[in-house]
Amino acid sequence: MSRTLQLTEQLISLPSVTPEDAGCLELLADALTPMGFACERLDSGPADFRVQNLWAKRSPERQLAAQGAIRSERAVLVFAGHTDVVPPGPLKEWSSPPFVPMHRDGKLYGRGASDMKTSIAAFVVALEEFLQTTPEPAFDIALLLTSDEEGPSVDGTKVVVEQLRQRGERLDWCIVGEPTSVKQTGDMIKNGRRGTMSGKLTVNGVQGHIAYPQLARNPIHEALPALAELAATVWDQGNAFFPPTSWQISNIHGGTGASNVIPGHVVIDFNFRFCTESSSESLQKRVHEILDRHGVEYSLVWTVGGQPFLTTPGTLVQAVQAAIRDETGLETELSTTGGTSDGRFIAQICPQVIEMGPPNASIHKIDEHIAVADIEPLKNIYRRTLEQLQRQQTALTA
Repeated sequence: MSRTLQLTEQLISLPSVTPEDAGCLELLADALTPMGFACERLDSGPADFRVQNLWAKRSPERQLAAQGAIRSERAVLVFAGHTDVVPPGPLKEWSSPPFVPMHRDGKLYGRGASDMKTSIAAFVVALEEFLQTTPEPAFDIALLLTSDEEGPSVDGTKVVVEQLRQRGERLDWCIVGEPTSVKQTGDMIKNGRRGTMSGKLTVNGVQGHIAYPQLARNPIHEALPALAELAATVWDQGNAFFPPTSWQISNIHGGTGASNVIPGHVVIDFNFRFCTESSSESLQKRVHEILDRHGVEYSLVWTVGGQPFLTTPGTLVQAVQAAIRDETGLETELSTTGGTSDGRFIAQICPQVIEMGPPNASIHKIDEHIAVADIEPLKNIYRRTLEQLQRQQTALTA
């Protein structure tokens, strides 16, 4: 059994249903400390929903600082991920217990196998192998791990990023181990993600008897022309990396349940998935302009789940592309499709963020699994990326 597979199975066996970590971070810290990583817990949240966070960094700066030396300008690579998993669902529907790693037909089964305990194990083993051959790399290395990615994502990476910002920590490159591949590890990486913003729109009217509409004001009727315009609006054209911004209604709630009552209000839930051609502020402004022009009486509550981010081809993308090519022979596809990830928080303080991990076909499903044949190549891609960055940084300082 390979070291990566062994560590993956150890992590799967820990039932870390969000926001529980179930000992994953302790296991990982035990593996990182002998490599010279200083492991710091930055747990956050209320006692009944405590989120476990780990910031582990390997840097000669700690020794330099202890000696009173000037802060260096070394680049920093961060591996980021989450130890929490979604609930397994009905246990009777699983072919084997979700937290007992099992092998069948060349696949490893267990909750978190794809999302994303294999990636975390591959991070660690890639670092072990890289540091054996390059004990003094030309850049610093860190890991940011949380147990709050599958949940509210309030006390996990978001909190750690804010603390790192306040400290003035430098982050140059970040690889998030999300399962981004489609058919084979390395065939797709995410070099950006759309932003997400939700709105809860309440349109007010006057409740009354449906036989006397002149004595009431139907908020559904009043909202419909504005909603039609919002649905037809072209918010932007997208760009070379992103599709156009999308506005979608998810829920409409109106009426008392009686067939002879005009309701007093209607509530519309909607969501934007927006690209870097628009901002949350510009989209909010345009929505309010449309509603105001239609003269509806309304209130609107906004929730910004995350801003869009984009890493254009450069140092990190090129290093990962070369690593994938050398390991698999694939020319990887750059993509910004899909939902959001913790990359949206990290991108606030890190200029180059990409996501790269194993195939995602079984994530969040019953019988989640990963092909065993994908595990070692994933680890090797991470190690080769480290080697690529080492060559780049060495050339810069030569």
